[in-house]
Amino acid sequence: MKSEYKSIFERVDDQFNIAYFCTSYQCEIGNGDRVAVRWIFPDLRVQNITFQQFEDASNQCANMLLALGISEGDPVFTFLPRSPELFYFSLGILKIKAIAGILFSNFGEEALLDRLGDSRARILLTTKGFLRKVKAIWNDLPALQKVIVVDLDEHESEAILSFRALMKDASDEFDIPKTEPETPSVIHYTSGSTGKPKGVLHIHKSILRQVDTFRNILSVEDGDVFWCTADPGWVTGVSYGIVAPMSQGITQIQYSGGLKAYVWFDILENEKVNVWYTAPTALRMLMLEDDELFQSYDLGKLKHIFSVGEPLNPSVIDWSRRVLNKDVYDTWFQTETGAIMIANKPGMEIRPGSMGKPYRVKAVILNENGEIQPDRRQGRLCLEPGWHSMFINYLNKVDVYKKKFASGYYDTGDIAYKDESGYFWFFGRGDDVINTSGHLVGPFEIESALLEIAEVIEAGVIGAPDEMLYEKVVAYIRLNPDITWSKAVELKLRLHVSNKLSSLATPQEFLIVDSVPKNKSGKIMRRLLKAWYTGEDVGDISTLEE
Repeated sequence: MKSEYKSIFERVDDQFNIAYFCTSYQCEIGNGDRVAVRWIFPDLRVQNITFQQFEDASNQCANMLLALGISEGDPVFTFLPRSPELFYFSLGILKIKAIAGILFSNFGEEALLDRLGDSRARILLTTKGFLRKVKAIWNDLPALQKVIVVDLDEHESEAILSFRALMKDASDEFDIPKTEPETPSVIHYTSGSTGKPKGVLHIHKSILRQVDTFRNILSVEDGDVFWCTADPGWVTGVSYGIVAPMSQGITQIQYSGGLKAYVWFDILENEKVNVWYTAPTALRMLMLEDDELFQSYDLGKLKHIFSVGEPLNPSVIDWSRRVLNKDVYDTWFQTETGAIMIANKPGMEIRPGSMGKPYRVKAVILNENGEIQPDRRQGRLCLEPGWHSMFINYLNKVDVYKKKFASGYYDTGDIAYKDESGYFWFFGRGDDVINTSGHLVGPFEIESALLEIAEVIEAGVIGAPDEMLYEKVVAYIRLNPDITWSKAVELKLRLHVSNKLSSLATPQEFLIVDSVPKNKSGKIMRRLLKAWYTGEDVGDISTLEE
């Protein structure tokens, strides 16, 4: 372990298991009775859960999984809303050195099938409400052996089991086996511009950088109350909503309701939150409220606000300074990086619109020939490999993984530039992935879903600039000649995409065209679609299909 991390953990003793530091270690050092998570439910009911309770419940889950035949390296997934059970189960997966995957609760059947099929998940934790989706695709998932249902009182069958019943039979004592730093830990799925979602595989050693950035970028101190608003289906929600705060004995807030300005600010004030980590989309939504709403709140305990997931608009920083009397510090990382890589932090000059500066990693801008670019010249943002939270593979896509490092650096796929002071500035994505509300959506999946509807002959999907969402999903569609565009047809398309993929993937706008432009090889020219939408120069169209 590098010397700069020695102050983070008093001892490691060759035990790198993430869940050990989140629960067992906390109990060993006297934090068992400390509140680990103050859980606020949608009805605003509050449940305080101590580190000892997390230790006991996750031990039960570990024993439960072993009894069901799960062993080291087996993928085990959750598909349920944010809840204490999701946390218990995920930590239990990590304790037995299986691989944890957390799926967004709004996924449709196709999205579930892609991820559960690719990972070959053996066990899935879900709810009675979501069981219908699972049953609809189960025949196409030969590796899926058992589904555990959190709100089922009794086992439904040999394959559909009750979480409550299994927990009653499971011991709350468990000795975590020695876990090497390179042991696989978590799978996050991220979409590409074409093809199926990619499974990003991380290792237990990632905890080192997650904690380092938690302390030194997010500036969380002992005794602070921390609130990360990210869903655990997203890498931020795992790295900074589970791993970092719990492994440091920090009390955190988890709120499983939706965004309502007065509720969020009640939480900030009443729970005396010291460090708040949220998304620009959320901040932009808060900006729509009357300034007077926020003036009635006492945010004296709130030391820092950080954002993540998409570029932070300068207008948000200006609003926060004016209305909240607080700076907002932008941070940047990806599913593949596992932790913050480039950031603004307290004590550093904020240059509104900038990503900030690299933290303990070498970041460069490369051109298409792999040459480092001078200041102010745009190119591909790349990182020198070797940081502790770096992903180790794309599941079942080794060639794609290797291609990411073809230049000797990790190619993030983002276009950016560096200024003379070492600040980095995001310009755009190098591929067609849509970043909507901080979530990456693949246009190919949306197009495929739209084409399943008889009324649609062709579909091309892009991300277009949006003040609220950063990018909104826009669908260009060619209708069947017998069909006339109507609100009924639009509703049918929206519901189909939402049910099959997720509400995040649902187009915000539909544009009817005579044909969707393609190049001579049949690939949709999304660049051209985006130029049409924004009114920009369409550029070279020599490969356009005639």
